[in-house]
Amino acid sequence: MTDMTAPFAGAKLILFLGERLVVLRRDHAPGIPWPGCLDFPGGGREGAESPQACALRETREEIGLSVAPDALIWSHVHRQGGAASWFFAAEFGAERIADVRFGGEGAGWLMMTAEAFVQSPDAIPHFRDVLQAYLLDRPNR
Repeated sequence: MTDMTAPFAGAKLILFLGERLVVLRRDHAPGIPWPGCLDFPGGGREGAESPQACALRETREEIGLSVAPDALIWSHVHRQGGAASWFFAAEFGAERIADVRFGGEGAGWLMMTAEAFVQSPDAIPHFRDVLQAYLLDRPNR
């Protein structure tokens, strides 16, 4: 596993609730990368937080779900242009959909199948690749 104390830009959570993913639609704020695209919960690092803490804090802020660190079942570091970003995965039952509370970052949230995300022209391209890597490594499936 890659050193989680090394510098990184941010972290994302591939979050399944039942058979579908929680997906955010990015907004069109000036300067935002990938405006209007489909995204996973997560975002930029604050202070000296760990990759896990970053992904879990951002998930709580963006969709109102608290995820325990021990619920993370997969991790992957992605490097693009020298910047490292972490991706984690967690899976819960579909009953947790009722607990989602949109935090106002982005244009909204939706639930979609992994296959629909991978095929969507609106999905951030390298996120499609990371999701496919998770699906290949997915435990207990």
